[in-house]
Amino acid sequence: MSTDSPSTTTSTTAPTHRLSPTQRKAIVAGTIGNTVEWVDWALYGIFAKIIAEVFFPKTDGAVALLSTLAVFAVGFVMRPVGAAYLGAFADRHGRKKGLTLTIGLMAGAGFVIALTPSYESIGLAAPVILLLARLVQGFSAGGEFGSSSAFLVESAATGRRGFAGSWQQVSVAGGVLIASLLGTLCTNLLSEDALHSWGWRAAFLVGGLLGLVGLWLRVSVEDSQSFTEARGSGRAKSNPLKAMFVEHPVAALRVAGITIAGTLTYYIWVNYLPTYANITTGIPLERALLSQTLCLIVFIIALPFVGLLSDRIGRKPTMATFAGGFVVLAWPLLQLLGDSFLSVFLVQLVGMLLILGYSANCAVIMAEQFPPEVRATGIALPYALAVAAFGGTAPYVTTWLDDSGHADLLWLYVAASALISFVVYVTMPETKDKEFR
Repeated sequence: MSTDSPSTTTSTTAPTHRLSPTQRKAIVAGTIGNTVEWVDWALYGIFAKIIAEVFFPKTDGAVALLSTLAVFAVGFVMRPVGAAYLGAFADRHGRKKGLTLTIGLMAGAGFVIALTPSYESIGLAAPVILLLARLVQGFSAGGEFGSSSAFLVESAATGRRGFAGSWQQVSVAGGVLIASLLGTLCTNLLSEDALHSWGWRAAFLVGGLLGLVGLWLRVSVEDSQSFTEARGSGRAKSNPLKAMFVEHPVAALRVAGITIAGTLTYYIWVNYLPTYANITTGIPLERALLSQTLCLIVFIIALPFVGLLSDRIGRKPTMATFAGGFVVLAWPLLQLLGDSFLSVFLVQLVGMLLILGYSANCAVIMAEQFPPEVRATGIALPYALAVAAFGGTAPYVTTWLDDSGHADLLWLYVAASALISFVVYVTMPETKDKEFR
């Protein structure tokens, strides 16, 4: 059994900082493909309030919204299933084939959501189809993170793994940004009737078409050298899932601990805050979405620079700064959230600047825990389990807290998760200089 101690082996050669043309092409293709896949996933959260009115009975708005968010959470339940199957698929058959499969599933489900008739038209079949489509998207998303993280980090020069890994989250945030822009355009340019009848559906159709572009890009790149060498040398595992549990259990637990605070704060601050602010403070949704768009631009620009910082000073300091910041600032930030654009913008911006410490590091630090023959599975499954437990339930919990009169306790939920991950970050081995194959 592996000791799972990433710090025990360090590189004996000087790090290589320059990316080759092949490495740059792989990172660009991986980033763009991942970006367009996440557009459909993010659109659901942005249009959650409208989807509630379209796919569920209108007798009680709060119940309809909670039902929509429950479907959002159920999509996360499928992520561990997708992680186990698609992560093992990528470890056996290659990152390229795994990534091609995930984006096809995500885009197809997005088209289904866009074209499904309303509850008033087909009754109970509407929310059932919505649920099935989100299950497929959850299955796809479960395999996407492990495969894309492994592919990007394996495509990096030795001294640029953090920089390369940061583009995984650049692509995720880029997908959220495109979705936010679509949401902003729809809510500002369309009338209320047009937005509810066809505007939100047009946004999902655009997301699906972008997914087809990402599919083409993924077909055009070669697999990573790490995977190719592992398969060629006979190190490939017939059952990567079993090998991950048996040979790397501590690393798997570490990945879950790394993820807890990151996924909770990400889904509250990056995905759901516009809807939450609209519900709790009454700020118009279009103004909250504009705040989200501006903050995402800053976030995306800053991510690669924090990845470079991680390559210089290490994974632990940057991750610990993120978690410690939320332990201290969760309460004052949420207290400042009001019905003005400036308050929403400042709360979202500060939170997202803190999240940089997690997002720039998560792909690389998880990839550095495992050898290539189990890397996609080792990243995907523990991550998906933590995301399902803490990220998928975050919008539901925040809405429930507000609906039950306990919105003032949200800061405690955030701070407690940040404290758990802070302990993981300060006690884990540093992996910046670990030998990587």
